[in-house]
Amino acid sequence: MPKRSSSVVGREFGNGVRTAVERTGLTQRRLAEVLGWQEAKVCDMLAGKGGVNEAEVRELLAYCRTPLREREELLDLFRESGNVYLQVPDDGVPDQVRTLINQEKDADEIVCWSMILVPGLLQIPEYIEAVTAKAQTIKPEKRAAAVAARAARAAILEYTRTFVFYVHEQALLLPVGGEEVWREQLAHLLRLSVRNYISIRIVPRSIGMHAGVSGDFRLMRFPKYPPVVYVESVQCCLFFDDKDTVKVYENILKDLARSALDEEQSRAVINSILEGF
Repeated sequence: MPKRSSSVVGREFGNGVRTAVERTGLTQRRLAEVLGWQEAKVCDMLAGKGGVNEAEVRELLAYCRTPLREREELLDLFRESGNVYLQVPDDGVPDQVRTLINQEKDADEIVCWSMILVPGLLQIPEYIEAVTAKAQTIKPEKRAAAVAARAARAAILEYTRTFVFYVHEQALLLPVGGEEVWREQLAHLLRLSVRNYISIRIVPRSIGMHAGVSGDFRLMRFPKYPPVVYVESVQCCLFFDDKDTVKVYENILKDLARSALDEEQSRAVINSILEGF
């Protein structure tokens, strides 16, 4: 694995190896000493920049006494190549995958486009519960845990980051969870919309065809890494960080920005729906 700039796959691999190393109680310097490596080599690997080969990865994981299943998962990540990373979660819940949570935590700007539902980061727990109840991939006994995990992701909505949400008007008109939950969800959007680090902009139905009809996605930007696009389906999720693909999604967002109402107009639309009850 030649040394390279950090990618989604590389960072996921590095995070997994870091966890294995931390369980040993060794510092990176001490680990480098016992393996006969330069400390910079360990640092680059944990940062997802490569610089090691598969035999060296096996040596490190063996020294750390990493469990077999975890070892094989990390080696699979190490062998991943290219700028597309596909994940199929064991529990069938795409937006609970560890990679997404890690990317969201590292990002300093997140831009979301949502055409069918209120964006996940803006959903109240009752709304999440109603959505989760209809998910065919989540077993009833895991539903409560899935709802709690999804709701917990909203903790990243803080002033140290920037968030932009483009939401199609149709998503606001879907009565998820019944009238009471629906009303509270719309009220929650209004409360969030006045925070200066959160921008909620509605794409009105009246514009007709628009660039976002290809589906929901989010674009995450980082202080030190290239941007990442995240797209999910029923049972899997994709991460893209190649320049060409990211550029396509950035162009979609530019088109949506031209079509969307401004923040004040968007609040007026939400208010009008609330007043229509």
